[in-house]
Amino acid sequence: MKKIAIFPGSFDPYTLGHHDIVMRSLNLFDEVIIGIGYNSTKKSRYFEIDDMVKKVESVYEKTAGVKVIVYNELTSTLAKKHDAKFLIRGLRNTTDFEYENTISQMNRYLNAELETVFLITSPRYAAISSTIIREVHRFGGDVTEFLPYNV
Repeated sequence: MKKIAIFPGSFDPYTLGHHDIVMRSLNLFDEVIIGIGYNSTKKSRYFEIDDMVKKVESVYEKTAGVKVIVYNELTSTLAKKHDAKFLIRGLRNTTDFEYENTISQMNRYLNAELETVFLITSPRYAAISSTIIREVHRFGGDVTEFLPYNV
């Protein structure tokens, strides 16, 4: 049976830290679906979702086993639709763990077959967050060193 994992997030923007998690995940799974979702706790996106999809797809155009989709539903429901038994989450620190652990428990409640796999962020990407990248970009700073594509 094919091992399919979903890497969900708002990815606003998608960073080198996210890219690192996907590339490492390909050693564990046959297929990784990058699910760019709408986060109901955020009022709006900084980067347009269609543009982000195109940019992320361009990063993986020559990489087998990676697919990019947009979704606007529970992640546990998305996983069922794609026969994914795994969710991938990157952890930078203990704060991320506390937040992600709560979400993983709920996802498991909603879909008993869904297992969350936590990958510790590579040290060189641990300081990168989409929030910081948005702020730097918003005020004209150069963010090219933190993204796997051109803005």
